[in-house]
Amino acid sequence: MNLHEYQAKQLFADYGIAVPQGTVANTPSAAGEAASIVGGDRWVVKAQVHAGGRGKAGGVKLVDSKAEVEETAKAMLGTNLVTFQTDAKGQPVNSVLIEEVSDIARELYLSAVVDRSAQRVIFMASTEGGMDIEEVADKTPEKILQVIVDPIVGLQPYQARYLAFGLGLDKSQLKQFNKL
Repeated sequence: MNLHEYQAKQLFADYGIAVPQGTVANTPSAAGEAASIVGGDRWVVKAQVHAGGRGKAGGVKLVDSKAEVEETAKAMLGTNLVTFQTDAKGQPVNSVLIEEVSDIARELYLSAVVDRSAQRVIFMASTEGGMDIEEVADKTPEKILQVIVDPIVGLQPYQARYLAFGLGLDKSQLKQFNKL
């Protein structure tokens, strides 16, 4: 299953996980309207494609005005974004996510990957954030925690604690993490 970022964040929100406020748009004018809906005076414009590496490829931009939101959306929409995870043609940008700017104190990485050959889900986590996770995996694989989940019994509390402690979460964050 391929989900765009905005779709994944909607699922998170549906389950009570806090996410930055954002609105998806597929035209420059709709992007400007989205900025008004989101509010504030700074936004992030994010190309919605099924590939990682968007930030380094120019698919994530910080902007300071609604005019700049529209200009950036116009520059992205209808193009193909080429990242290290795409082929040379890239992926078409049919929509952009207009999101409020978040202050980031610390960036963590958490993913769930289906291992089809083992018929298991693998949760991977790292304190090294998400921008360069492939580089972390290549150069310092010991910094990536892995938990293999049996689909019959699901994620066990001890596995969640292992990941949470490995990420250095504090007591209040542990409760939120275990709720996930």
